[in-house]
Amino acid sequence: MTSAPPASRGLDRPVGRRAVIEAGALLAGLAATSSPLHAQDSLHSQDKAMAYELPPLRFDYGALAPVIDAETMRLHHDGHHRAYVDGVNAALGKHPDWQGMTIEAVLKRLDEVPEDIRTQVRNQGGGHANHQFFWKILTPNGPGRPSGDLLKAIERDFGSFEAFKARFEEAGTQHFGSGWAFLVVHPKEQFRLEILTLPNQDSVLDLDRPSPGLIACDLWEHA
Repeated sequence: MTSAPPASRGLDRPVGRRAVIEAGALLAGLAATSSPLHAQDSLHSQDKAMAYELPPLRFDYGALAPVIDAETMRLHHDGHHRAYVDGVNAALGKHPDWQGMTIEAVLKRLDEVPEDIRTQVRNQGGGHANHQFFWKILTPNGPGRPSGDLLKAIERDFGSFEAFKARFEEAGTQHFGSGWAFLVVHPKEQFRLEILTLPNQDSVLDLDRPSPGLIACDLWEHA
């Protein structure tokens, strides 16, 4: 993968669980919420045997410092996410009929995935889908708050944007172990918004009811 060199900014404060959650609440979702984590479920326009690839970052490794430093971004993107991509490719390689679909489409049909690879697809595929979405919504130059319909929906369901941020951070800090904090929308419930957390690499794509993700924040157990 060809990436831009990291920015040479130092850390003004350590990266901890709260800082990462703040990054998710303040930076995420305010950049690209027009593509929720549920919409991309069509087939790839590629040969069926093509494997998933690690998507490149849209910004320098150090662009999110001091909230997330360059070293952490390299480990997270180049190490952790790549491992999930390799893991789900290895699993689906055992059942070629499941290759060629987007990871979103696979996870939405997880109960149909062959049993011998289902757990691996749930863990590794969920990690790939969650991180792929995460990189899309992070930005170093976000406006700081949402606008338009998203802001109206947040104010309707949480009272204010500030109240939403507080509840999102609380949900993340109280989650036990590693996992994800999500802001999801329920299209069949008058587009009601809800904050929820999921363990490990579980995905909102595998929920019993359609709940597209609008914002996601990775919760690191040892951060």
